[in-house]
Amino acid sequence: MSPLEVLERDYPLIDSSFRMFCASHGIFTVQDFLVHDLYELEAFAERDYAQDKLKQGIAQMVSKIESQRRPWLNGLELLEDSQINKGTLSTGCERIDVLLQGGLREGHVTELVGPSSSGKTQICLKAASNVSRKYSGTVMYFDTGNSFSAKRIAQFLSQPSDPADIEVNKTVQRVMSSIVCHSIFDIFTLLDMLHQLMNNLKSQIGCQVRMLIIDSLSSLIAPILGGGGAHGHSLMLTAGFLLKELAHEHNLSVVVTNHMVAGEAGISKPALGESWKSIPHVRLLLSRYNAINGSCISILKHPYLAAGKTTEFMVR
Repeated sequence: MSPLEVLERDYPLIDSSFRMFCASHGIFTVQDFLVHDLYELEAFAERDYAQDKLKQGIAQMVSKIESQRRPWLNGLELLEDSQINKGTLSTGCERIDVLLQGGLREGHVTELVGPSSSGKTQICLKAASNVSRKYSGTVMYFDTGNSFSAKRIAQFLSQPSDPADIEVNKTVQRVMSSIVCHSIFDIFTLLDMLHQLMNNLKSQIGCQVRMLIIDSLSSLIAPILGGGGAHGHSLMLTAGFLLKELAHEHNLSVVVTNHMVAGEAGISKPALGESWKSIPHVRLLLSRYNAINGSCISILKHPYLAAGKTTEFMVR
């Protein structure tokens, strides 16, 4: 999240006095400003001796945020955008790739939702290994529950060859060096990392990023949604919009995992609620169908494919 102080050079009204006023209301970053009640903030400003300057600063902040919105696009522009650089990345699971007509689409946010042990993390690890092996660029892996397994990725890469084979070892070293894993345990660190990634991609710092995996996103967001307050909900939507912007602007394939929670009549449903449903472009439901690593995957939502299509698969 960008601290307010970095804006002062381009926006003089966002000076130390304005930032001190914001800090007194728990606002230290642009992100904090986005999720704050602006009517309430303006009401507090009116009680201050420097109310005119503070209200001008608030207006300048709003103007900056509004300027970041994307312009309107007509249908032809949207069609051209969907046809340019929106390829697919193979997951390494043939049946999943067939179901998705090629794999995970670049420029889209794909959500894997399912109960524990349904195969979400295994698909993430398999996709990370396969994308790093087959395509140029980096895979960013945000691990929120200590589920990342370098050993499991090495197993994917060495099958069915002898793990002691020299060429296999070279492949493992090359692939592992192109997977960048970060451990993230709270929503604020995630937002910081997403902003940092956005800035790096805009500045072309580092090599090309092809895929971003967050396993699991729901474990970061679910704890802040309790209590019925709007703050957690706003943080969730902000994270979602950032992921969509990263995917769209930089042609990334973004993959997030989401767990299941108990719903009405004991029927399980995806966590994060109804508001989250509009965020991912693609939602895939996973479930176990036997005890020997067998899973089932179904399309819940897809911009190009019919919902309800299903296939069975095993991650090997």
